Amino acid sequence: MSSILQQLRPQDDTTTAALTDPLALAADLGERLAATAIERDRAGGHPKHERELIRASGLLTLSIPAEFGGQGADWTTVMAAVRILARSDSALAHLFGFHHLQLAGIQLYGTELQQRSLLTATVRQKLFWGNALNPLDKRTRATASPAGYILDGVKSFSSGSVGSDWLTVSAWVSGADRDADAALIAVVPTEQAGVHVEADWDAFGQRQTDSGNVHFEKVYLPTALVLQAPGQAATARSTLRSQVAQLIMTNLYLGIAQGAFEAARDYTLEQARPWFASGVDDAIDDPFTQHRYGQLWLAVRPAVLLADDAARQLDAAIRKGDAVTARERGEVAVAVAEAKVLAHRAAIEISSQMFELLGARATSSRFGFDRFWRNARVHTLHDPVDYKLRDLGRYALSGRVPVPTPYS
Repeated sequence: MSSILQQLRPQDDTTTAALTDPLALAADLGERLAATAIERDRAGGHPKHERELIRASGLLTLSIPAEFGGQGADWTTVMAAVRILARSDSALAHLFGFHHLQLAGIQLYGTELQQRSLLTATVRQKLFWGNALNPLDKRTRATASPAGYILDGVKSFSSGSVGSDWLTVSAWVSGADRDADAALIAVVPTEQAGVHVEADWDAFGQRQTDSGNVHFEKVYLPTALVLQAPGQAATARSTLRSQVAQLIMTNLYLGIAQGAFEAARDYTLEQARPWFASGVDDAIDDPFTQHRYGQLWLAVRPAVLLADDAARQLDAAIRKGDAVTARERGEVAVAVAEAKVLAHRAAIEISSQMFELLGARATSSRFGFDRFWRNARVHTLHDPVDYKLRDLGRYALSGRVPVPTPYS
């Protein structure tokens, strides 16, 4: 491990000062991102400047325990920050949230030495993490070699990979039965020889999530950087990573829903005209407009309450450490699924129905209101919501909790 520690040696001896109010910082950062969100959504590409704004905010250390120099915030706070940023720019909120997802993986999978070296380096070097741990893409193979493995293959949907400093990666061991779950989870520097990140993300929404393909060609992976060895049995605690991921998505959707609602409300207050048959002089006095806003409010409000409750349950489970039981982990998965289904619906419904409230003028490209729907539509396809409903139906009927998977 000594060579790895040498590689991760801090560039200086500074540590991050405690953030007095991280959510206020997130709100301020969100306002700065909002100023260029419409133009950047049109342009797509790599948001290098905006990533540096996130890095400079100090919020990249939010979920890192204080003992490693981080802020030591709970997941309830981290999720609230994701939601705040997503109101303004859900693509950048995605990058921020997935950075913290990789840090969660280090804490849930890594040894004490791995946590200390990787998380301390993240604080001191202000590292930005990306994801190459797509569990459904098994094209990346790991071949055993002296003191480690050699990685070859490709990973798709690698959120945050473009412009990242380090990556979390999963790979399947060559010669092993694919059905035997002989996969490893590890971390590698993005600039390591043989790693090539392809900036080829071209979806019609979430256009600046840096979610390109990552190619691995004879990449040396030392054993010291393997967080979970091939075939290593998962624990109830380690499988909480999927719940961190699902709750990040939940709060992304909620941020989109809230951002769309706020944009629609502001337009209604400042620019909307009442329909000629309404008999009122101001659009906000139209009873049908009021009725619709009431419906949209009820779409987002319960989702917020369930998301906050799920975050608290996640925090409670993580605090139990290795003592958390499979049943307790399953109850967290149920709470997260409840919140995610409602957040999914709120994001899609509000980002679509807002146009029925605002009228034809609001479709002008200068407002950029369509970005809310496009971002919601693209990201909510990450995993089918019907399977969350199935899990909830099973739980409601028989008390059966979801089986741990990367998505449940």
